Amino acid sequence: MDKLKTGWFSELTDLLPGRSFSMEVEQVLHQEQSKYQEILVLKTKSHGVVLVLDGMIQCTEFDEYSYQEMISFLPLFSHPKPQRVLIVGGGDGGVAREVAKHPLVETIDQVEIDDRVIELSKIYLPFMAEGFNSPKVNLHVADGFKFMEEHFQYYDVIITDSSDPIGPAVSLFQKSYFELMKRALRPGGIVCSQADTFWGHLKNAASMRNHCKAVFAKAAYATSYVSTYPAGQIGFALGSLDENTDFKNPVYQLTDKQRKDMKLRYYTTDIHKAAFALPAFVVDALDEADAAENNS
Repeated sequence: MDKLKTGWFSELTDLLPGRSFSMEVEQVLHQEQSKYQEILVLKTKSHGVVLVLDGMIQCTEFDEYSYQEMISFLPLFSHPKPQRVLIVGGGDGGVAREVAKHPLVETIDQVEIDDRVIELSKIYLPFMAEGFNSPKVNLHVADGFKFMEEHFQYYDVIITDSSDPIGPAVSLFQKSYFELMKRALRPGGIVCSQADTFWGHLKNAASMRNHCKAVFAKAAYATSYVSTYPAGQIGFALGSLDENTDFKNPVYQLTDKQRKDMKLRYYTTDIHKAAFALPAFVVDALDEADAAENNS
Protein backbone atom coordinates (compact mmCIF):
# COMPACT_ATOMS: atom_id res chain seq x y z
CA MET A 1 0.00 0.00 0.00
CA ASP A 2 1.72 3.18 -1.20
CA LYS A 3 0.03 5.34 1.45
CA LEU A 4 2.08 3.57 4.11
CA LYS A 5 5.77 4.25 3.67
CA THR A 6 8.67 4.05 6.12
CA GLY A 7 6.44 4.10 9.17
CA TRP A 8 4.19 6.95 8.07
CA PHE A 9 0.61 7.11 6.76
CA SER A 10 -0.15 9.82 4.21
CA GLU A 11 -3.64 10.80 3.13
CA LEU A 12 -3.15 10.70 -0.64
CA THR A 13 -6.33 11.13 -2.67
CA ASP A 14 -7.65 12.87 -5.76
CA LEU A 15 -10.07 14.70 -3.47
CA LEU A 16 -7.09 16.61 -2.05
CA PRO A 17 -4.87 17.34 -5.06
CA GLY A 18 -1.45 18.73 -4.30
CA ARG A 19 -1.53 18.20 -0.54
CA SER A 20 -1.37 15.49 2.07
CA PHE A 21 -1.68 15.00 5.82
CA SER A 22 0.71 12.50 7.38
CA MET A 23 1.01 10.71 10.72
CA GLU A 24 3.75 8.51 12.11
CA VAL A 25 2.47 4.94 12.51
CA GLU A 26 3.44 2.73 15.41
CA GLN A 27 1.39 -0.27 14.28
CA VAL A 28 -1.05 -1.30 11.56
CA LEU A 29 -3.82 -2.79 13.69
CA HIS A 30 -6.02 -3.98 10.84
CA GLN A 31 -6.35 -3.75 7.07
CA GLU A 32 -8.96 -5.24 4.76
CA GLN A 33 -11.16 -4.65 1.75
CA SER A 34 -14.81 -4.94 2.74
CA LYS A 35 -17.71 -5.28 0.28
CA TYR A 36 -17.85 -1.49 0.08
CA GLN A 37 -14.50 0.10 0.89
CA GLU A 38 -10.91 -0.30 2.01
CA ILE A 39 -10.66 -0.22 5.82
CA LEU A 40 -7.44 0.60 7.65
CA VAL A 41 -6.98 0.91 11.42
CA LEU A 42 -3.72 2.42 12.68
CA LYS A 43 -2.06 3.05 16.00
CA THR A 44 -0.26 6.36 15.56
CA LYS A 45 2.36 8.14 17.62
CA SER A 46 0.52 11.47 17.91
CA HIS A 47 -3.21 10.73 17.41
CA GLY A 48 -3.81 7.35 19.00
CA VAL A 49 -6.04 4.94 17.07
CA VAL A 50 -7.06 6.15 13.62
CA LEU A 51 -9.79 4.83 11.29
CA VAL A 52 -9.17 5.28 7.56
CA LEU A 53 -11.70 4.46 4.83
CA ASP A 54 -10.65 4.41 1.17
CA GLY A 55 -7.51 6.30 2.09
CA MET A 56 -9.33 9.13 3.93
CA ILE A 57 -9.05 9.69 7.68
CA GLN A 58 -12.47 9.29 9.29
CA CYS A 59 -11.68 9.74 12.96
CA THR A 60 -8.81 9.74 15.41
CA GLU A 61 -8.69 9.08 19.12
CA PHE A 62 -7.08 12.50 19.52
CA ASP A 63 -9.88 14.75 18.22
CA GLU A 64 -12.95 12.68 17.24
CA TYR A 65 -15.17 14.35 19.83
CA SER A 66 -14.97 17.76 18.11
CA TYR A 67 -16.80 16.29 15.11
CA GLN A 68 -19.16 13.89 16.90
CA GLU A 69 -20.44 16.51 19.33
CA MET A 70 -21.05 19.20 16.71
CA ILE A 71 -22.84 17.06 14.12
CA SER A 72 -25.05 15.76 16.93
CA PHE A 73 -25.87 18.79 19.04
CA LEU A 74 -26.17 21.48 16.38
CA PRO A 75 -29.42 19.84 15.16
CA LEU A 76 -30.54 18.34 18.49
CA PHE A 77 -30.37 21.61 20.42
CA SER A 78 -32.10 23.43 17.54
CA HIS A 79 -35.17 21.20 17.89
CA PRO A 80 -37.66 21.73 20.74
CA LYS A 81 -38.43 18.03 21.24
CA PRO A 82 -36.14 15.59 19.39
CA GLN A 83 -37.66 12.28 20.48
CA ARG A 84 -36.93 10.12 17.42
CA VAL A 85 -33.52 10.35 15.76
CA LEU A 86 -32.11 8.60 12.70
CA ILE A 87 -28.35 8.36 12.16
CA VAL A 88 -27.24 7.40 8.66
CA GLY A 89 -23.64 6.20 8.52
CA GLY A 90 -21.55 6.70 11.63
CA GLY A 91 -20.54 3.07 11.87
CA ASP A 92 -17.87 3.91 14.44
CA GLY A 93 -20.61 4.67 17.00
CA GLY A 94 -19.42 8.16 17.93
CA VAL A 95 -22.56 10.03 16.89
CA ALA A 96 -24.80 7.47 18.62
CA ARG A 97 -22.73 7.98 21.78
CA GLU A 98 -23.46 11.72 21.71
CA VAL A 99 -27.11 11.61 20.59
CA ALA A 100 -27.94 9.17 23.39
CA LYS A 101 -26.85 11.82 25.92
CA HIS A 102 -29.73 14.16 25.03
CA PRO A 103 -32.39 13.79 27.74
CA LEU A 104 -35.35 14.19 25.36
CA VAL A 105 -34.19 11.59 22.84
CA GLU A 106 -36.17 8.37 23.26
CA THR A 107 -35.30 6.28 20.18
CA ILE A 108 -32.25 6.23 17.92
CA ASP A 109 -32.17 4.23 14.70
CA GLN A 110 -28.60 3.80 13.46
CA VAL A 111 -28.25 2.66 9.84
CA GLU A 112 -24.79 1.66 8.58
CA ILE A 113 -24.29 -0.16 5.29
CA ASP A 114 -20.89 -1.69 6.10
CA ASP A 115 -21.05 -4.15 8.99
CA ARG A 116 -17.26 -4.44 9.02
CA VAL A 117 -16.88 -0.81 10.09
CA ILE A 118 -19.18 -1.55 13.04
CA GLU A 119 -17.38 -4.72 14.08
CA LEU A 120 -13.90 -3.26 13.75
CA SER A 121 -14.92 -0.13 15.67
CA LYS A 122 -16.11 -2.31 18.54
CA ILE A 123 -12.66 -3.90 18.64
CA TYR A 124 -10.36 -0.94 18.03
CA LEU A 125 -12.50 2.12 18.84
CA PRO A 126 -14.44 1.05 21.95
CA PHE A 127 -14.50 4.63 23.27
CA MET A 128 -16.67 5.48 20.25
CA ALA A 129 -18.49 2.18 19.71
CA GLU A 130 -19.83 2.42 23.27
CA GLY A 131 -22.59 4.43 21.63
CA PHE A 132 -24.11 1.18 20.39
CA ASN A 133 -24.58 0.03 23.99
CA SER A 134 -27.26 2.60 24.80
CA PRO A 135 -30.75 1.08 25.23
CA LYS A 136 -32.01 3.94 23.05
CA VAL A 137 -30.06 2.66 20.02
CA ASN A 138 -31.44 0.24 17.43
CA LEU A 139 -28.62 -0.77 15.08
CA HIS A 140 -29.47 -1.67 11.48
CA VAL A 141 -27.00 -2.93 8.88
CA ALA A 142 -28.78 -1.62 5.81
CA ASP A 143 -28.84 0.94 3.03
CA GLY A 144 -29.87 4.36 4.36
CA PHE A 145 -31.92 5.19 1.25
CA LYS A 146 -34.03 2.06 1.46
CA PHE A 147 -34.44 2.41 5.21
CA MET A 148 -35.78 5.95 4.94
CA GLU A 149 -38.15 4.98 2.16
CA GLU A 150 -39.86 2.72 4.70
CA HIS A 151 -40.24 5.47 7.33
CA PHE A 152 -42.63 8.24 6.26
CA GLN A 153 -42.87 11.30 8.55
CA TYR A 154 -41.32 9.35 11.40
CA TYR A 155 -38.20 11.17 12.68
CA ASP A 156 -37.65 14.49 14.43
CA VAL A 157 -33.95 14.70 13.53
CA ILE A 158 -31.89 12.94 10.85
CA ILE A 159 -28.10 13.09 11.12
CA THR A 160 -25.97 11.93 8.21
CA ASP A 161 -22.47 11.06 9.35
CA SER A 162 -21.04 10.16 5.98
CA SER A 163 -17.51 9.62 4.79
CA ASP A 164 -16.22 11.75 1.92
CA PRO A 165 -18.03 11.76 -1.47
CA ILE A 166 -16.37 8.61 -2.78
CA GLY A 167 -17.42 4.96 -2.67
CA PRO A 168 -20.71 4.17 -0.92
CA ALA A 169 -21.13 7.76 0.38
CA VAL A 170 -21.49 9.52 -3.00
CA SER A 171 -25.29 9.33 -3.03
CA LEU A 172 -25.49 11.08 0.36
CA PHE A 173 -24.27 14.34 -1.17
CA GLN A 174 -27.02 14.64 -3.81
CA LYS A 175 -30.25 16.64 -3.79
CA SER A 176 -32.36 13.49 -4.07
CA TYR A 177 -31.03 12.39 -0.70
CA PHE A 178 -32.20 15.60 0.96
CA GLU A 179 -35.64 15.13 -0.60
CA LEU A 180 -35.76 11.63 0.83
CA MET A 181 -34.83 12.92 4.28
CA LYS A 182 -37.60 15.50 4.09
CA ARG A 183 -40.12 12.75 3.43
CA ALA A 184 -38.93 10.81 6.50
CA LEU A 185 -39.28 13.77 8.87
CA ARG A 186 -42.19 14.64 11.10
CA PRO A 187 -43.48 18.25 10.92
CA GLY A 188 -40.82 20.61 12.24
CA GLY A 189 -38.07 18.06 11.65
CA ILE A 190 -34.40 18.94 11.23
CA VAL A 191 -31.54 17.38 9.25
CA CYS A 192 -27.78 17.76 9.59
CA SER A 193 -25.27 16.37 7.11
CA GLN A 194 -21.50 16.43 6.84
CA ALA A 195 -20.87 19.12 4.22
CA ASP A 196 -17.17 19.19 3.38
CA THR A 197 -14.57 21.85 4.06
CA PHE A 198 -14.68 25.34 2.57
CA TRP A 199 -10.88 25.36 2.20
CA GLY A 200 -10.47 24.07 -1.34
CA HIS A 201 -13.92 22.48 -1.53
CA LEU A 202 -16.03 25.62 -1.36
CA LYS A 203 -18.20 24.62 -4.33
CA ASN A 204 -19.06 21.34 -2.63
CA ALA A 205 -19.92 23.11 0.62
CA ALA A 206 -22.12 25.62 -1.19
CA SER A 207 -23.80 22.83 -3.14
CA MET A 208 -24.70 20.98 0.05
CA ARG A 209 -26.14 24.14 1.61
CA ASN A 210 -28.11 24.79 -1.60
CA HIS A 211 -29.57 21.28 -1.52
CA CYS A 212 -30.86 22.08 1.97
CA LYS A 213 -32.18 25.46 0.92
CA ALA A 214 -34.01 24.02 -2.09
CA VAL A 215 -35.73 21.33 -0.02
CA PHE A 216 -36.26 22.82 3.45
CA ALA A 217 -38.00 25.93 4.76
CA LYS A 218 -34.83 26.99 6.61
CA ALA A 219 -31.21 26.16 5.83
CA ALA A 220 -27.77 27.01 7.15
CA TYR A 221 -24.09 26.07 6.91
CA ALA A 222 -22.09 25.66 10.11
CA THR A 223 -18.44 24.91 10.75
CA SER A 224 -16.25 23.10 13.24
CA TYR A 225 -12.54 22.62 13.75
CA VAL A 226 -11.22 19.07 13.49
CA SER A 227 -7.44 19.01 13.35
CA THR A 228 -7.11 15.84 11.27
CA TYR A 229 -9.66 16.73 8.58
CA PRO A 230 -8.55 18.55 5.41
CA ALA A 231 -7.36 22.05 6.36
CA GLY A 232 -8.53 21.41 9.94
CA GLN A 233 -12.14 22.41 9.23
CA ILE A 234 -15.37 20.58 8.41
CA GLY A 235 -18.80 21.93 7.59
CA PHE A 236 -22.39 20.88 8.25
CA ALA A 237 -25.48 21.53 6.14
CA LEU A 238 -28.59 21.97 8.28
CA GLY A 239 -32.20 22.15 7.17
CA SER A 240 -35.52 22.51 8.98
CA LEU A 241 -39.14 22.04 7.94
CA ASP A 242 -40.03 24.88 10.33
CA GLU A 243 -39.30 28.28 8.81
CA ASN A 244 -39.08 29.74 12.32
CA THR A 245 -36.10 27.59 13.33
CA ASP A 246 -33.21 29.79 14.42
CA PHE A 247 -30.14 27.60 14.06
CA LYS A 248 -27.86 30.31 15.47
CA ASN A 249 -29.69 30.39 18.79
CA PRO A 250 -30.24 26.90 20.22
CA VAL A 251 -33.56 26.12 21.86
CA TYR A 252 -31.78 24.31 24.67
CA GLN A 253 -28.81 26.14 26.18
CA LEU A 254 -26.44 24.25 28.45
CA THR A 255 -25.10 25.43 31.77
CA ASP A 256 -21.49 24.55 32.57
CA LYS A 257 -22.72 21.90 34.98
CA GLN A 258 -24.95 20.30 32.36
CA ARG A 259 -22.11 20.30 29.84
CA LYS A 260 -19.77 18.62 32.29
CA ASP A 261 -22.44 16.11 33.33
CA MET A 262 -22.82 15.19 29.64
CA LYS A 263 -19.02 14.83 29.38
CA LEU A 264 -18.80 17.25 26.46
CA ARG A 265 -15.30 18.34 25.53
CA TYR A 266 -15.97 20.60 22.52
CA TYR A 267 -19.61 21.70 22.29
CA THR A 268 -20.86 24.66 24.30
CA THR A 269 -23.77 27.02 23.68
CA ASP A 270 -21.29 29.74 22.67
CA ILE A 271 -19.55 27.36 20.24
CA HIS A 272 -22.98 26.52 18.78
CA LYS A 273 -23.70 30.18 18.05
CA ALA A 274 -20.20 30.82 16.71
CA ALA A 275 -20.40 27.86 14.31
CA PHE A 276 -22.64 29.91 12.01
CA ALA A 277 -20.27 32.90 11.86
CA LEU A 278 -18.48 32.32 8.56
CA PRO A 279 -15.51 34.02 6.87
CA ALA A 280 -16.35 36.73 4.33
CA PHE A 281 -15.24 34.66 1.33
CA VAL A 282 -17.57 31.83 2.39
CA VAL A 283 -20.52 34.21 2.87
CA ASP A 284 -19.82 35.67 -0.58
CA ALA A 285 -19.65 32.22 -2.16
CA LEU A 286 -22.95 31.20 -0.59
CA ASP A 287 -24.54 34.46 -1.82
CA GLU A 288 -23.21 33.81 -5.32
CA ALA A 289 -24.57 30.29 -5.23
CA ASP A 290 -27.97 31.68 -4.22
CA ALA A 291 -27.90 34.16 -7.12
CA ALA A 292 -26.95 31.45 -9.60
CA GLU A 293 -29.76 29.21 -8.29
CA ASN A 294 -32.31 32.03 -8.58
CA ASN A 295 -31.24 32.81 -12.15
CA SER A 296 -31.30 29.20 -13.34
